[in-house]
Amino acid sequence: MAHLAALTCPARRPDSPPRDNDHESEAMMATGEECREALAGLVDRISQMKPEDRAAHLADRTLSCKVTDLGVTFRTRLGPDGADPVRPETAADGAAQIRFTAKSDDVVAVAADPGSFARAWLTGRLRVEGNLLDLLRLRKLMS
Repeated sequence: MAHLAALTCPARRPDSPPRDNDHESEAMMATGEECREALAGLVDRISQMKPEDRAAHLADRTLSCKVTDLGVTFRTRLGPDGADPVRPETAADGAAQIRFTAKSDDVVAVAADPGSFARAWLTGRLRVEGNLLDLLRLRKLMS
């Protein structure tokens, strides 16, 4: 059973400087490389968990993250033994078992603060599709 939430966009990147006027109210956008690096950092933190913790919380699953404003999707595999490198998805890849969809700024923000995963999901800035049990396991890792 898949869970699907709405997707919305934040006004600006959380690490961007304050704005002086209304003319600067356009949303900032992270680059594809910033998104890949942020996701790689998150995957690396999960890979560095104690092996017994990974085994308790992770089944061997493929994950993808579609970055809607950049038109790119990244992919990796997480499992009890660690993770594969984060890479761009190709046409030859099948559908990932767990799929995330968000704007670039939200990808970077959630990767920088995994505790914001549930908030981003509940507010619709992060859409998640996949098996409900897998999503609950992943949420435990992100809190």
